[in-house]
Amino acid sequence: MKFKEAKNKFVQTWGALGSQWGINKTMAQIHALLMVSNEAVSMEDIMEELQISRGNASMNLRALMDWGIVYKEYKAGERREFFTAEKDLDELAVKISKERSKREIKPALKVLKEVSSIEANATAEERHFVEQTTKLYDFVLKADNVMDKITEYKDNWLAQILVKFMK
Repeated sequence: MKFKEAKNKFVQTWGALGSQWGINKTMAQIHALLMVSNEAVSMEDIMEELQISRGNASMNLRALMDWGIVYKEYKAGERREFFTAEKDLDELAVKISKERSKREIKPALKVLKEVSSIEANATAEERHFVEQTTKLYDFVLKADNVMDKITEYKDNWLAQILVKFMK
């Protein structure tokens, strides 16, 4: 397999996986392209490589920058904007975990807390509902707290040891 073919296969596969991870295919493809590029890439080059419109590229680059995993770079003498992705895989995992928690887990926790706090004295069905949603809330909260601790590992020597042990 030649370099161009391997790069294209990686970008396409990463894009397909992205939709399973909760982001759109183009966003994942842009991220993949930037992640494996050895230098910053212009929006025009991204558009050409992925065969996407300027609006699509712009919207997805903005979203990736909001996630904190893509950065804008300026090159002296260039009017075009260039972009690069976070290359440190540990840092990338931390940023994605924090963002997914903020966008997915925290809202779910809010709903679980709300629905498990209803008055449930009338029927066995109501009591069962509150019991199950309370258990689910407790479980998701514990899982979120564990993820918070793991993502703070760079400042925590014990977590660093655990992460090294798991590798």
